[in-house]
Order: sequence, then structure tokens, then C-alpha cells
Amino acid sequence: MEAKLSFSQDSPPISIISAAKVAGVSLSIDPSLAVGSAPTLCFSSGESLRGVNPILHYIAHAASSLSLYGRDTIESGHVLEWLEYAPTFLSGSEFEIACSFVDGYLTSRTFLVGHSLTIADITVWSNLAGIGQRWESLRKSKKYQNLARWFNSIDSDYRDTLNEVVVAYVGKRGIGKSPALSLKEKVNDSKDPSAPEVDLPGAKFGEVCVRFAPEPSGYLHIGHAKAALLNKYFAERYQGRLIVRFDDTNPSKESNEFVENLLKDIETLGIKYDAVTYTSDYFPKLMEMAESLIKQGKAYVDDTPKEQMRSERMDGVESKCRNNTVEENLALWKEMINGSERGMQCCVRGKLDMQDPNKSLRDPVYYRCNTDPHHRIGSKYKVYPTYDFACPFVDALEGVTHALRSSEYHDRNAQYYRILQDMGMRRVEIYEFSRLNMVYTLLSKRKLLWFVQNKKVEDWTDPRFPTVQGIVRRGLKVEALIQFILQQGASKNLNLMEWDKLWTINKKIIDPVCARHTAVFKDQCVIFTLTNGPEKSFVRILPRHKKFDGAGKKATTFTNRIWLEYADASAISKGEEVTLMDWGNAIIKEIKMESGVITELIGELHLEGSVKTTKLKVTWLPDIEDLVPLSLVEFDYLISKKKLEEDENFLDNLNPCTRKETLALGDANMRNLQRGEVIQLERKGYYRCDAPSVRSSKPVVLFAIPDGRQQSSLN
Repeated sequence: MEAKLSFSQDSPPISIISAAKVAGVSLSIDPSLAVGSAPTLCFSSGESLRGVNPILHYIAHAASSLSLYGRDTIESGHVLEWLEYAPTFLSGSEFEIACSFVDGYLTSRTFLVGHSLTIADITVWSNLAGIGQRWESLRKSKKYQNLARWFNSIDSDYRDTLNEVVVAYVGKRGIGKSPALSLKEKVNDSKDPSAPEVDLPGAKFGEVCVRFAPEPSGYLHIGHAKAALLNKYFAERYQGRLIVRFDDTNPSKESNEFVENLLKDIETLGIKYDAVTYTSDYFPKLMEMAESLIKQGKAYVDDTPKEQMRSERMDGVESKCRNNTVEENLALWKEMINGSERGMQCCVRGKLDMQDPNKSLRDPVYYRCNTDPHHRIGSKYKVYPTYDFACPFVDALEGVTHALRSSEYHDRNAQYYRILQDMGMRRVEIYEFSRLNMVYTLLSKRKLLWFVQNKKVEDWTDPRFPTVQGIVRRGLKVEALIQFILQQGASKNLNLMEWDKLWTINKKIIDPVCARHTAVFKDQCVIFTLTNGPEKSFVRILPRHKKFDGAGKKATTFTNRIWLEYADASAISKGEEVTLMDWGNAIIKEIKMESGVITELIGELHLEGSVKTTKLKVTWLPDIEDLVPLSLVEFDYLISKKKLEEDENFLDNLNPCTRKETLALGDANMRNLQRGEVIQLERKGYYRCDAPSVRSSKPVVLFAIPDGRQQSSLN
């Protein structure tokens, strides 16, 4: 449709013009409006749109094949949020606050929303470019590196299109020198292999290879997610490779179930990898290396009992087996491989330094026997390498350049490098980051397994668990988890994080787009009879979210008998005027009671009354048969102590009450809720549908989603 864009010459809408250029939407330009006028888009049909965001919305949908408004309803909601936030850059006092916020947000993102360019990117980019010299100075100072990287990337991909707009309009606004040339120069700089954003030691642009190496002995939890996302971040920053490698060296703990769910969780986090490998793929080569080290005198076979070996390592006492001959060691190694009774008493140890102050270098174990069948290769092997032995070997073999490890492994870094040296393999750089610890939370897979095995939780996906599947099931959006983790970056500082911060981020994501519904507690509600209410009930179609059309519509029934929460009824006085939400005002004429308990309210509608003058705004439900039975479920932490000390047993700190269920009635529209759908129950909070309606006698199960405010105990 032919369209003309009119605007004030002193304030050209750069975001609209840029978006139209990128989208291929043809506009005729008319900079003739009065100073201060909002831009207007006039169509040949006589219709028009006024204001920046409505016009951007039109352009995005006019180029539907480009998905500029997001690829689904959720992404569209995020785009809308960014369009509302973008003008913040144009406020002089808030400009750097906005830069700082978006710089943090972009720590590990290529685009503002999803995985491709949207109208949100174009708008924020245009507002920054429109600032002119002030933004250019900040960009050159490298103060906001993530924001600059994102800006440069978009400029590079759409250089001719966007810079044509900048050259044409930024200089005319008198803000300063046109940044067009410096934009181009900066793009070249950002792609210069000799000067990447150096966060990894010795990293070369295009040559970095990192790996995420979980052990398949549990589901991915929030701590693993940090490691996974940091690996993703560095692989993308340096345009390198990311390997997902399963460290499957302990058949007693591992299973295909864990492999499948770890891959599922990695996909949930939006992590794209170049290959999936298994340490077990390298078992033959690892055994060859172990035998080679034995022959070189760099390893030996030890039959010292486990407790005695641990004591000797602590005291720096050499094992009696340390000076066995190569022939003796190879003979015992063969017994280990065969899984014989004699071999089962032995392990292979590296001959490093029993007097080293760093105890990890005191002859660590390389191989041990295990007759349990392996989840991939069955009972082929009776010996398995330890993580400390296998990890450096496979890292070097697979071409890993940088091994990201949490700082809890710091004392074992020297061991890692020494083992590589003894193997005669190339050096792999270790990059440390702090482990993510959460208050009131256990992240040990051994301890989490205890809860599963002892039926304290449903399974690894239980909403009380810190697993990715658990917290997503509770109602956390993956975008919130990613934002939360990447806000901490690759810091090496140990930190104990509050869950409230994560749930606050989540609320900002779900609130603008989740549908609104109404519910009353089943055993705590009171009938309210409206004497002048509708004799015959009627239905109105209302939006499920007053500010987001994408949430859809709902049918609300209006009757002369409605249900109120008992708490609301208790707060009402005779003669008081209250507001019935989405209807209007009503006046209480009579309050019936039995034994001090309210049994019924009687009143009349006063729809001409002002909602501004009432003290109480109450939710309500019509007294009809179509109301939906609900089970509202709240959760609490599994342990009662904020942080357990190393010598404390978690079993002594179990929370006695971690799940509370309350029966309620919901509006008839809730019969259509889908599993996983997030809603807000008016004046109650946010919920995720865990079990949708299947029959009228079975309640819809809704899990309460924390909103970042401190919750009270369920006791």
C-alpha cells in the first residue's frame, strides 16, 4: 500500500526510516509537519497511523517474511517491551543508564530478542546512531563493549542501508559530526583478528574451541547452566567451536536417561553446538596412553587400600608400590583390565610428586576398576579412567583451546597441566569462573539424587529442584535464567545468589504478556446477591490482558449472584461502596452472619459510581456451573538454612513443609488453559499450568510462580 511519512524537520524519526529501509517498505518522505508533531503515516486509502511505535508495528508486519516482530507471541511481547524502552536513550539524563543496562543484557546475546534481527534492534540502533557524537565517543572508549559489539554487528550487516539514513538525517539535527565514517571504521576494527575482545588468554579470533562437559549422572541444574552459557558466549564471541562432551567415565552413576535429558536441557537454553562427543569414544586411546605412561615410568599400579592411600596422600608418604618395576606394573595392569580378583584391588596412579604442597599433585589416581555395565558400551571394560586423567587428554585430542572450569577446581589446575605435559600433548588453557551458588539450595547431584530416591520430590523435574526442567516447570522463562546468569558474567568471585533476583527478572518478562484470570478460594468465599443485578445472565467478551492483544479474549458472565473472597467480604462494611473489577460499583446493603461467620452479602449495583472513590476493588466470579476447579500449589525451599557449611549434614536441615495445595474455583475460560501456559490470577499472583483440564471433576493444577518478593514460610 502506498504510504507517505510526514514528520517535523527538526526531529526526523530515524527508527521508522531505518526500519522501512531494512524491511523494503516504500515510503515517500514529507518533513513538513510543525515542530513537536508526532510522525504520521498516511495511506492512499485515507487511513493513517500516528506515533513512532504504531508505525514501526505496521512496518514490521508489512514485511512478515522477515519476522521483524518476533517469531512467536512471546517474542512479540519482548519486541513491544523494547519499543517502549528505546526512547530512554533519547533522554539526556538517562542515556548512560540505558547504555549500561543494555550492555549487561547483551553480554551473551547477538540480538535483543530471539536469534534474529527484529524491529527492536533497528529501533534501539537508530536511537543510538541518532545521538551522534555522544554515542560515538562512548563507543570509542570501549566503556560498553557488548553494546558496541552489537551495534557494530548490525551496522556491518546493514551498512549501506542504515548509514544512508544516518548520513541523511543525523547531521541535519545539529547533534554533531556525522558518524558515518567512524561507524565504518569501527566495524572493521571489531572484525580485526589481531584485536578481538580479549577475555580468554591467548585467544585467536576464529580459532577458539571450547567444550561443555557434563557428567550424565543427573539433570542439568542452574549451576551447570552457567558453565554451558559461558561456553556458548565465548564460542560466539570468537566465532569458534563449541563441543558438548559427555564425561561418561563412571558407569555406576550414569544412564541414557541423563544423556537424553541433558541434551534436552541444552536445547532449552538455546545453545547451538558443533558436535556431541563422549569420553567413552576415546576409551581405547586412553588405555593406550595409560599403558604408555606405565612403560615410561610416569605411572604405576597401586594396591594400597583406599583409606590408607588417602591418609598417605595427606601426609605426603610414598606408597610401597611406587617403585615397582615396569614389568610388575604391566602385570597388575593386565589383571585390572581383566577385572580379576587381584586386579580389582588395584588402581593406576600418576607418579608426580608426593611432597608437593599442592595435594592434587601427590600421585593422583588415573584408572580404577568397575564391573558395572556402561550405559553405552555395556560390559566391554572393567577399568575406567578418572575425570582428572581423561579430561586433559580428550581436551587436547579434540582441539579444545580453552577449558572453562569453575574456580572450585583451582587447586587441580597444576595437575591438569602436569598430566598434559607427561602425556606429551599440547597445552590447553584453563579459564576459571566462579561457581554459581544459590541460597537455600543444594546443587550436589548426589544430594539431589537422595531426594529423588527417597520420594521427597516427584523426580528430577520437580518444581522444588534447581534443575533447568524443575525451575522451568515452576514457571521460570529461559530468557530470565539466561539474563540472570550472564549478568554475573565470567567473574571469578565466589557468590551466593538470591532466588528473588532471578524471579524479579522473570516477572518483568511474563507480566507484559501473560493473560489475566480470576479465582476464589473454594472454602473461603461468600455469595454476594445483587438485588438489581441482571435477571438473566449475559456474557461479555473481554481482553485477557488489557495492554497486550496477543493474549487473546475471554468470555465473562455477569449474573445477579456472584462469589467474593471471604477476606474481601470481611473487609467490607454495611453501606460501603466497592468496585467489582471489570464491571463497576456496588453498594453493600446487608451482611448476613451465623456464629460470627459471614454467610452472604446483599447489595445493589451502582454502575454510575466512580471507581476512583472506592477503597476496595474486589475480584469476583459468577455463581454458575461452568466454574473450573483449581488446585493452587505453592512451593518452598527443600532445606531450611540459607547456606550449609562444609561440615553440616543437609539431612539435619530439611524443610518440613515444602509443598502446599489450596483448592479454588476459576473462571470458565480456564478450562482452555494449555500445559505450560503462564497466567496471572488477579490479586493472587502468577501461575503456570502444570495439568490442564481433562474432565470437570479433576482440577486444573496451577503452580505459583514467585514474583521476587520475599515469600513467607508454608508452615
